[in-house]
Amino acid sequence: MNSIKLKAYAKINLGLDVIRKREDGYHEVRMIMQTIGLYDKVSILRTNNTSITVKTNLPYLPVDENNLVYKAAALIKNTYQISQGVHIILDKKIPVAAGLAGGSSDAATVLYGLNRLFHLNLPKEELMALGLKLGADVPYCLMRGTALSEGIGEKLTALPPFPFCYVLIVKPGINVSTRYVYENLKLNDSVKHPNIDAIVSAIKTNDLREAVSHFDNVLETVTVKDYPIIGQIKEQLMASGAITSLMSGSGPTVFGLYDSKEKAERSFYQFKTGNLGKQVYLTGLYQPRLKLS
Repeated sequence: MNSIKLKAYAKINLGLDVIRKREDGYHEVRMIMQTIGLYDKVSILRTNNTSITVKTNLPYLPVDENNLVYKAAALIKNTYQISQGVHIILDKKIPVAAGLAGGSSDAATVLYGLNRLFHLNLPKEELMALGLKLGADVPYCLMRGTALSEGIGEKLTALPPFPFCYVLIVKPGINVSTRYVYENLKLNDSVKHPNIDAIVSAIKTNDLREAVSHFDNVLETVTVKDYPIIGQIKEQLMASGAITSLMSGSGPTVFGLYDSKEKAERSFYQFKTGNLGKQVYLTGLYQPRLKLS
């Protein structure tokens, strides 16, 4: 095998709770992570030299060691003494810096791809441990599916598939700094927290309405106040028939879940022709058919 083509799937947070700020500066979280059908395309080719090269369809993305896919390839090459070079072609569709873990998923896909391309036969647990060196979301992006995420995001528990629904992704034309959001988060008594345990229980009984009734994202206490367009998108999603709407991660992307294809498609066209969403995608949930090995 001299090349491999893979899909790097985006994620959303079906509930995001921040428990506390740790002494090391990281925040302890409890989240429900869910892979969705929106994806980047990642092609990896062996080369006859020793270098790592990256090509992408977005001219503003770095193609050197400042790109996570480059770092992922370097991590594999250095850890397992691989002398042969690789060329990575990254076709981005997942919005950048949007709270959808696009960069983390790309990096996870490169780890997985190089594991296969160079016949390393690394188990999932070893790949996930490597991924944590690149970012807290990378281990989950290797795992995929529906999962409870704890710690700083590295403690993962697989859950049954989330009940079937349609997912509308809306990213406004703004960028939000994750660092800014966490630095301005105030965990006081007025903050409404998601009931993560109740969401887990509802997932296990395949009860969509019960699950979404416990959704919340504590980071919205920062972003909705500072970026009103996020709140406006949430309101329009609900008005268009979504059974819930929530910001994913630290934003600014907002998603709506629909139990009706007709309502989801109607809302999609409203956002595509309106001025609230710069990038709009209608997709579904993604569940991996095979466990990573």
